Amino acid sequence: MNQLVSLQLKNVSRSFGEVDVLRRISLEISRGEFVAVVGPSGCGKTTLLNLLSGYDRPTSGTIESSGRRRMIYQQDGLFPWLTVNENIGLGLRQLHGEREREGAVTDLLRLIRLEGFERHYPHQLSGGMRQRVELARALAGESDILLMDEPFSALDYLTRMQMRRELARILAERPRTVVLVTHDIEEAAQLADRVVVLSERPAQIRDQLRIAAPRPRNLTDDEVVQAIHRILTVLGIEHEPERATEMERTL
Repeated sequence: MNQLVSLQLKNVSRSFGEVDVLRRISLEISRGEFVAVVGPSGCGKTTLLNLLSGYDRPTSGTIESSGRRRMIYQQDGLFPWLTVNENIGLGLRQLHGEREREGAVTDLLRLIRLEGFERHYPHQLSGGMRQRVELARALAGESDILLMDEPFSALDYLTRMQMRRELARILAERPRTVVLVTHDIEEAAQLADRVVVLSERPAQIRDQLRIAAPRPRNLTDDEVVQAIHRILTVLGIEHEPERATEMERTL
């Protein structure tokens, strides 16, 4: 595999019994690229992420990866009986010196802007704060690839907006290859270098679009607006508001 490529799928299919979930997906993700995967509910986005993580194997086709992978899920995986310091420290087990670990935790707390919360437990933090700790723990292990499964979906809208900016800022300081599975088209357009649009199950790649605008991006930026429109067009739902308005006029 090319050294500039982090992940590569070649004609990957995945079936569970008689149910075909993914069909002949080929995808190449470059080192340092941020790829968002969107598609209809239940189309197989999480299945694709599980294959990329190595937790699952394809029925046919091949997957190659170059680098250490870390998963971040919808619900944070913090241990409730451990403090913020201790949760982040779990990702630093490769560091043997106590002073070195403490220094690394301090750097990560600064990165996620949670200085002063070292001794707090997860239940004492907001949802957005817990997700920042989860992100710090993933970064602590010097992972090369972050695989994110709708990490902000449980948060309220304003917190999700804030977390998008936080993620963009953190990745600017500590670049990684990222694959984000999301149902939020705005999120994909604001964050990704490339958006992959999947079809209904069995999922195939219907479209891919690149977004060159630098992060952080506003929802009103031209390239973001155009990307959202194109994704909605590919998914066949871009005219829903117009149809609803027309219906209201006839009532």
